[in-house]
Amino acid sequence: MVLIDTHHHFVPDFYAQAVEEAGGDPSGWPTPSWSFEGSIASNERVGTSKAILSLTAPGAVIASTDEKRRALARKANEFAAAQRDVEPNRWGFFAALPCLLDSEGTLTEIRYALDVLKADGVTLFTRYGAGNQYLGDPAFKPIWEELDLRKAVVFIHPTHPADTTRVNPLLPQPAIDYPHETTRTAVDMIITNTKRKYSSCKVVLSHAGGTLPFLITRMSTVSREAAPTARIYGKTSAEVMEDFRSFYFDLALSSSEAVLRLVLDVIPHDRLLYGSDYPYASPDKTLGFKQILDDFPLEQELRDKIYFKNAAELLG
Repeated sequence: MVLIDTHHHFVPDFYAQAVEEAGGDPSGWPTPSWSFEGSIASNERVGTSKAILSLTAPGAVIASTDEKRRALARKANEFAAAQRDVEPNRWGFFAALPCLLDSEGTLTEIRYALDVLKADGVTLFTRYGAGNQYLGDPAFKPIWEELDLRKAVVFIHPTHPADTTRVNPLLPQPAIDYPHETTRTAVDMIITNTKRKYSSCKVVLSHAGGTLPFLITRMSTVSREAAPTARIYGKTSAEVMEDFRSFYFDLALSSSEAVLRLVLDVIPHDRLLYGSDYPYASPDKTLGFKQILDDFPLEQELRDKIYFKNAAELLG
């Protein structure tokens, strides 16, 4: 069986050390122990043929200056590229970038990562800065212009909200806040017309789009009589749905039977990708979700699309 994992994290020692020196992951989630050997063991257990490596959100916020963020992104990208070059059939990577508010540093790293290192795409996080600057913010226009020009694959991973106060001290933010953050940034991209304006970018939303598949009809539905002319957030109902369906969606931690029924009903089947979220999701959890997906009744053609064909076409 061929299986391409588009949501697979790597945590090199220098990155884990930077997180620790910054006081830990601000989301409250512990930084897992990681090695390539551990990734390979998990991949073999799940059946993954190829994994696309990416960093998680803390890398964009743990460094104290633009210079340090640039250096951290460069070091991570060269680390991933070196391993990819050794085993190109086993690994790919989405490039890490500095904080998007550092436009000059980000544009430099995009060009280096895509032109020199030949990354499969780039990782953006749902929000940047000290406030609620989601990905439709005008400050990020130069970044989107560069990515759109290159028809880049853009992997969006959630990060913590601006307020890191936990609603319950027992509940780390990734448990429920991360899916909400993915939804917020996707909606921000829709209503600011960012998704439509930079339509050459192939944008992947983590975790089946968070809560977006559940909420999209809440955003877009109007009466039949009003439907042809009614505008919602400056767009017609049809345009809202078109923008929603133009995203790609990985199924990391999101292949329960109830979620799969909803996802398969509202998302085009050529926009679905497999993802594990290893190692932030434990091996048992990644295997558990994979087993549910394996057992879910799917036509073989659709299963092949989700497991590898959609990813292979997306990544070229």
